[in-house]
Amino acid sequence: MKPRSSTAIFAIAAIWLSLGFGPAAFTQNQSQTSTAAQKGAAMTTYATGTFEVKLTPQEPDNKVEGATLGRMSIDKQFHGDLEATSKGEMLTAATGVKGSAGYVALEHVSGTLQGRTGTFVLQHSGTMARGALELTIAVVPDSGTGQLTGLAGKMTIQIAEGKHSYDFEYTLAAKP
Repeated sequence: MKPRSSTAIFAIAAIWLSLGFGPAAFTQNQSQTSTAAQKGAAMTTYATGTFEVKLTPQEPDNKVEGATLGRMSIDKQFHGDLEATSKGEMLTAATGVKGSAGYVALEHVSGTLQGRTGTFVLQHSGTMARGALELTIAVVPDSGTGQLTGLAGKMTIQIAEGKHSYDFEYTLAAKP
């Protein structure tokens, strides 16, 4: 099959990189409560909110046999428990098979997470196999700075009625 055009890559990436694959794909109903497994242990905490994302295609789009490779910049604004901005880079690959593609991305987040200020990096890895979606978004180990030093966690995203939201499950040492 013939590789997809850069327009098709952008369309796929826009769907993917709106960073939500649909309301049912990655929805997790989480309460905003905290628990600790044992006294002195890092607490698992849940943060929720909304976000807006702007994706900008970057040159060049590379065409190779069987796939079209693309690159995009990410600008994001988080609201809710995470009040932050992020900048990132994404690499995409679309195949000639409808509904099959992949992407990886790194995004540097700067702001306040439930009252703690700092930065951290999120790493994305997503695949779509003939429409079946799989996405992992995790905090890069030891990427937290400031009051977010020691941050670890995973994020899920949803899109419902055109609006983007996130659920962020994380651990962080208690405030001194």
